[in-house]
Amino acid sequence: MATVKPFKALRPPVAEAEKVACVPYDVVSDDEVREITSANPKSFLRVTRPEAEFGTADPSTAFAEAKELLERFIEDGLLSPDPDPCIYIYRLTAGDHQQTGIVGCCWIDDYDNGLIKKHEKTRADKVRDRTDHMVALRAQTGLIFLAFRNTDAMRTLIEQTVTQEPLYDFADPAGVRQTVWRVSEADGFVEAFGCIPELYVADGHHRAESASLARKELRDRNAHHTGEEDYNLVMAGIFPAEDLAIMAYNRVVRDLNGLSKEEFLTRLKENFIVSESGDRAPKGPGNFAMYLGGKWYDLRYNVNYVREPDVLDRLDVQILQRNVLEPILGIGDVRTDARIIFVGGGRGLDELEEYVDSGRAAVSFSLFPTTMDDLFAVSDRGEIMPPKSTWFEPKLKDGLLVHLI
Repeated sequence: MATVKPFKALRPPVAEAEKVACVPYDVVSDDEVREITSANPKSFLRVTRPEAEFGTADPSTAFAEAKELLERFIEDGLLSPDPDPCIYIYRLTAGDHQQTGIVGCCWIDDYDNGLIKKHEKTRADKVRDRTDHMVALRAQTGLIFLAFRNTDAMRTLIEQTVTQEPLYDFADPAGVRQTVWRVSEADGFVEAFGCIPELYVADGHHRAESASLARKELRDRNAHHTGEEDYNLVMAGIFPAEDLAIMAYNRVVRDLNGLSKEEFLTRLKENFIVSESGDRAPKGPGNFAMYLGGKWYDLRYNVNYVREPDVLDRLDVQILQRNVLEPILGIGDVRTDARIIFVGGGRGLDELEEYVDSGRAAVSFSLFPTTMDDLFAVSDRGEIMPPKSTWFEPKLKDGLLVHLI
């Protein structure tokens, strides 16, 4: 069983929470960071993305600036530590969708040993960047996003907590309501997690891997390491799977790999039934909506399996990769090929059309979302999903809760 522990969060006062809270560091460009922090100097993005504000490509300089900014946030009263270890209940409400989870700390050993299961490969450069950020600041500035199969005991604890007065309750600029409760008597939650056999990384693989590497580096520097130091823990938002919905992670490709439109359609018909359609989103798994030459097409996968496909083979992202992106469009590694663009979640289907209509791309694919059951099945087998298989919204905020290490 993975263990979840209370911790003394570094957090903003109630009056400043709305200003301090910010989007995750990896979902905005440098230009967007500068626009946000210029309009709001209290935004925690100044700490998580200092290179954008200070205009330096030297990570050591940027992270030194970030450390100074974090200290200044504390000195100015924008962040202060809770006096006692707590568990926090975190609810996000976006329109009709609501998800309520628990924020606490998990042992990095549980991640390293596979009790916290992952489904995605990480890129070494991104892991190195966040590792250096954590080590320089001696802080984890954002949450890894974990999922679990819910239990009656956990449901009851959450339901009892959310009837109380919240610590924070505000809507962010995108209209997503952020509500947080503070639980100082956390033994019930710790015991309830003790009955949950697995936790799963839903989002934040790079943060999790970075926390593991930062722990190793800080442990190696500490001649008196005991295993109880705060750097042995990683802060996480842990949500029941029943509250979560994976959104589509769509694909855009800049060119047709030297093929004409007619040649491309002919190649597609080797494995798909292709027809013109007004639908911009597929109706179910095994179907794809494709935008090409100003028209939407329906692609229906038309392969008879000799045996029941395993969980990876039946993923739509895998079907598209193995039957279209790699053999026809020549895209082998979607993590590094500059010819492919990913459009996740709420950015919308209009963006898929705009890429093609503007001439910046040749074709767009709208996919049916991966399911939580798929994510669990892949993780339970120790397998790795294709890159960019899942997109979760709404995103958890940085800056509301910080873990000092």
